[in-house]
Amino acid sequence: MDFAYAPAVEELRKRLTAFMEARVLPADAAFLKEAHAGRFPLEILEPLKARAKAEGLWNLFIPGLKPDEPGTRLTNLEYAPLAEIMGRVFWSSEVFNCSAPDTGNMEILHLFATPPQRGQWLNPLMRGEIRSCIGITEPDAASSDPTTLQTTITRDGDRCVINGRKWFTSGALHPNAKFCIVMGLSDQRPEADPHARHSMVIVPLDTPGVRIIRNLPIMQHYSPEGHCEVVYDNVSVPAANILGEEGNGFALAQARLGPGRIHHCMRSIGQCEAALELMCARASDRKAFGRNLAEYSNVQDWIAESRMEIDQARLYVLRAAWMMDLHGNKSARTEVSAIKVTVSRMQTRILDRAIQVFGAKGLTNDTPLAFLWTWGRALRFIDGPDEVHNRVVARAELRKHRRPA
Repeated sequence: MDFAYAPAVEELRKRLTAFMEARVLPADAAFLKEAHAGRFPLEILEPLKARAKAEGLWNLFIPGLKPDEPGTRLTNLEYAPLAEIMGRVFWSSEVFNCSAPDTGNMEILHLFATPPQRGQWLNPLMRGEIRSCIGITEPDAASSDPTTLQTTITRDGDRCVINGRKWFTSGALHPNAKFCIVMGLSDQRPEADPHARHSMVIVPLDTPGVRIIRNLPIMQHYSPEGHCEVVYDNVSVPAANILGEEGNGFALAQARLGPGRIHHCMRSIGQCEAALELMCARASDRKAFGRNLAEYSNVQDWIAESRMEIDQARLYVLRAAWMMDLHGNKSARTEVSAIKVTVSRMQTRILDRAIQVFGAKGLTNDTPLAFLWTWGRALRFIDGPDEVHNRVVARAELRKHRRPA
């Protein structure tokens, strides 16, 4: 088994790390100042995006790019270590056009969009000219069981009429957000196959009847681009905006979520690496009772456990990415569920230790630790709650031990 990254990936890691250190990190304080004031700092992002595109650090995540599409044709395994580097600065993925939910939307548009849909939505998204949202989760439906989604998509001749309420629509307040891919009930017969009743449709955000009700906080943290509650009140769009075939919404969702979970996990690992570095620096500098914190055995245990957990998780995620590249997304379904649970839980543990080493300062926004803890906790719901992923893993394990009657 070869655990080394390919030479081309190592070169990209060096270039991306240099870009982060020279251009992104110096802009971090200014970005956070604007974000904390509730403003989305496009004036900081746009020059960085132009520079990243010029340096070939753009659309790194789509394996099947066509020759005329902008980006770097990397496999899931090749992209994973780059996602980890971006994850160290929470907002930096947008600089490289690699941020959620755009990445997932670009992937399903890349796979299923018609030529007109590609021209109107995918191409400007890939160029970084616009941003997008995904509308799946609903306040009145269990996110662990998407067959209970209640938003309706009703055909009316050559139009579709959408009615419903979504929430946690990330990015809906971004100044460049232009459309949302909405998942809803298109076959409203109760006797229909519950996994073939839903469709996805592209909804421009300026369509009459689309109303952003509020920006929801994540553990009291408000994102300037928004995690929004959105109402669709008799929203009428062309039936040509349906993505793929009617009734295949679940298949599209799975195609979208598989690689996205790899991205989330690797960015999370990058955040844990940053937290461990801060923990070590604080433990080395801070004195209590006449000794540096790093001299106390319990702090040494926290550092050692964090190091081992990060390395274990990284190998687990890379294995899942390797399986997806080798045998397709479905082959790694169990592994993707496993890493989703493993990494999000690891993040809250490591950030909790880092906060403890920093003391009360770790609870403030003088460090990124408190925010990163909340994000790790949120990841236990994002792209499916832990309980659903645990069930996937358990069922796969039980199938190995079934015996003929």
